[in-house]
Amino acid sequence: MSDQELLAQIRALKLENEALKVRLSNTPLPPSPNPLSLEEYNRYGRQMIVDMPSPIESGLPAQLKLKSAKILIIGAGGLGSPALLYLAGAGVGTIGIVDNDIVDTSNLHRQIIHDSHRVNMLKCESAKLSIQNLNPNVNVVTYPTRLTHSNAFEIFEGYDLILDCTDTPLTRYLISDVAVKLGITVVSGSGVGTEAQLTILNFMNMGPCYRCFFPVPPPPTSVASCSEGGVIGPCIGVMGVMMAVEAIKFIVGAYTVENFEPYLVLYSGFPGTSSGQSMRTFKMRRRQKNCACCSNEPSITKESIESGSINYELFCGSRNYNVCQADERISVHEFDSAFSPRDTERAVKENLIMLDVRPNHHYNISHLPDTVNIPLKVLKNMNGSMELLQEVIPTVNTESEVIVLCRYGNDSQLATRLLKDEFKIGNVKDVKGGFFKYIDELDTTIPKY
Repeated sequence: MSDQELLAQIRALKLENEALKVRLSNTPLPPSPNPLSLEEYNRYGRQMIVDMPSPIESGLPAQLKLKSAKILIIGAGGLGSPALLYLAGAGVGTIGIVDNDIVDTSNLHRQIIHDSHRVNMLKCESAKLSIQNLNPNVNVVTYPTRLTHSNAFEIFEGYDLILDCTDTPLTRYLISDVAVKLGITVVSGSGVGTEAQLTILNFMNMGPCYRCFFPVPPPPTSVASCSEGGVIGPCIGVMGVMMAVEAIKFIVGAYTVENFEPYLVLYSGFPGTSSGQSMRTFKMRRRQKNCACCSNEPSITKESIESGSINYELFCGSRNYNVCQADERISVHEFDSAFSPRDTERAVKENLIMLDVRPNHHYNISHLPDTVNIPLKVLKNMNGSMELLQEVIPTVNTESEVIVLCRYGNDSQLATRLLKDEFKIGNVKDVKGGFFKYIDELDTTIPKY
């Protein structure tokens, strides 16, 4: 074979090789025999080997259901923190987080998905970082916005399950109503102090909704937030973990149309001084025929929600703290210049009384010197009796000058109104912004809780 023939053959082979490469690049690879990556098999192995009772999916089928699931968590706080971590750890494929709040130091004793380095960061973004560090296989979608009637439908669309980890009846009604209209099941939890509760709403678009349980909202004064009533971190954390369990049960098929029974779980971390923790489960009524949202002929529709004609704020009501006139209130700077709490001699001479109406255990954490502590609740129970008031403050009378202080300047307004209207004390002033405003603007060395 001549050199020219050899070169021609080599060129032909090269052309054939290039053509083969093109054909191979356009040929799809054979499907992998493993639906999960080897890392995922190792990561989720301990939960896949759990043998579940029928009809719950076990093993690989259950894990694939979790991997394909899309769960929306509303609120990355005390309930949402453990729920988010456990659902991410379990391998839920897509997790959405709705929260427009930022991380505060006061959150960290219970909102364990955040840490001290993320103070002032958006909670949804902080939670996303923790989830990605825990399980990079999870797709996390964040919504740094306040949930409203105008954006709820758009946010909820496409999710299989919603976890309501919020803390106000207004938001719970909105979440439930929108979920009903979209046919999405809701795992709903709440908690404050040492107690919490859990239920499942609108199960498979057949179970009761929040309005079936509570057609009339509770009085605004009966619902305390964590910032008002306080919270023991593990108590609300227990409920967040339980919400994650219920979410997993829903995804893997523990509940069916045939076996689901509406329920309400009540948990107490401190049911008695000598008792252990308690948990009680109550059967709840099914979907109500006259329900305004989920009945066959509902008055609440998608259109009425989105248009804003359903006024959730008006329906749920709000606490009216604005009961004082402008001349019955003073700023913390006016208070400081007019009366230093350390000026005891002047206070006695002029019958000037500085009254702190926070609960006793709040007052014992920190307070201004030379103040008298009578909680608002105790003041109300005196029913305007000057004799009872003088048992606590012997020098007080209708001619006294009283300056009233509370935590944020809300309860102090109510106390001011009581002292003027029921105790007939003419000169009473409320301090706007309260004790915390005084700390922020005048003395940051005072402990703030």
